[in-house]
Amino acid sequence: MDVLDAVILGIIQGLTEFLPVSSSGHLELGKAILGDQMVAEESLLFTVVLHFATALSTLVVFRKDVWEILYGLFQFKWNQEMQFSLKIIISMVPAVIIGLLFEEQLESLFGGSIAFVGAMLIVTAILLWFADKAKNTGKKVTFKDAFIIGVSQAIAMLPGISRSGATISTSVLLGNDKGKAARFSFLMVVPLIFGKIAKDIMSGDLSMETANLSTLGIGFIAAFIAGIAACTWMIKLVRNSKLKWFAVYCFLVGIIAIVVSFI
Repeated sequence: MDVLDAVILGIIQGLTEFLPVSSSGHLELGKAILGDQMVAEESLLFTVVLHFATALSTLVVFRKDVWEILYGLFQFKWNQEMQFSLKIIISMVPAVIIGLLFEEQLESLFGGSIAFVGAMLIVTAILLWFADKAKNTGKKVTFKDAFIIGVSQAIAMLPGISRSGATISTSVLLGNDKGKAARFSFLMVVPLIFGKIAKDIMSGDLSMETANLSTLGIGFIAAFIAGIAACTWMIKLVRNSKLKWFAVYCFLVGIIAIVVSFI
């Protein structure tokens, strides 16, 4: 992979991690279009590094929220911060279970199956369309909602299902406030990404021995900068109920991907 490809894929990851159009799906499509020649281990490492970059961009955008949550959590009181932290933990449970039990099966889906990605993008489009029609409320995410949203996050491990799109749509369809739904969606994935990276490093699944550090670094920077811009933009879009345009986009890209896979 050359420098330009790393920048392009980094920008794709940074934008699509927060926009409800599936970052994993677009990364797979991007790699296919760019003629990715990386071996499976190298490709996976590059993907993980880009996800790490967008996780850090989330912490930058929500730094005040994260600090308040951590501060409240270590007061060991049943306050809003403690409750929010517990909701984040509950939301992680489905994805952790699915990730541990079906890790190999999930990784096998990230092999350039454009038709599958296209079909899942259409599913994302349907979710976004219904969520756009939902009325805005002042309702906060409950503990029950957190688990249901976590199930959506687990399903979104499939390439083509937008994680932010699925979790925000599910939260909104449960009657939650759109701004709070976006905030919860973006924060709930951070512990999972850091946990996944720590697990892979400790188990030896990720190795830097054969990695091209320059392309990894450039891709990381591109994803980080694009992630900050997309995260800030997406919060405003969700509050203003502009999800239908992303639904149309996902539907069109999904159709194109399916058609191309048969050509």
